[in-house]
Amino acid sequence: MPMSEYYRELRGKTGNGLLMMPSVAAVVRDEQGRILLIRKKDETLWGLPAGAVEPGETPSRALRREVFEETGLMVTPEQIIGVFGGGKYRYEYINGDQVEYTVIVFECVIVKGHLRSVDGEAEELEFFKEDELPELAIPYPPKLFVSDASDTRKVIFE
Repeated sequence: MPMSEYYRELRGKTGNGLLMMPSVAAVVRDEQGRILLIRKKDETLWGLPAGAVEPGETPSRALRREVFEETGLMVTPEQIIGVFGGGKYRYEYINGDQVEYTVIVFECVIVKGHLRSVDGEAEELEFFKEDELPELAIPYPPKLFVSDASDTRKVIFE
């Protein structure tokens, strides 16, 4: 989905200046345990399906909406696996818009759907093995992507 009216209004006041942005991201795995990443048009780096939480929207609802819009998949968030923010999560879009994300990362399971870009944002959608992830636009810690059935994973905070 293009920028929401809420964020468009903020951009009208701040221009390309820095916006603090509450966000969600999804670690979605296929049957082989590979992780779904997206690469947006005009960008070289990959990322998790992710997006901003809109006014009045719960994080879990925002997550389901964003994953569907970007990937065509309906998911169920199973657990929060990370909460990240600060300067490391500052990002500048190709148009010069600056954001600093505070992002809640959810581990998700696919309920149904067909892999496709519904909103046209993603140019590529691909599943990657944990040990073959490309460079990501947002520097999540590598341990976020490690799956271990015997691990009683705790939430990673940064």
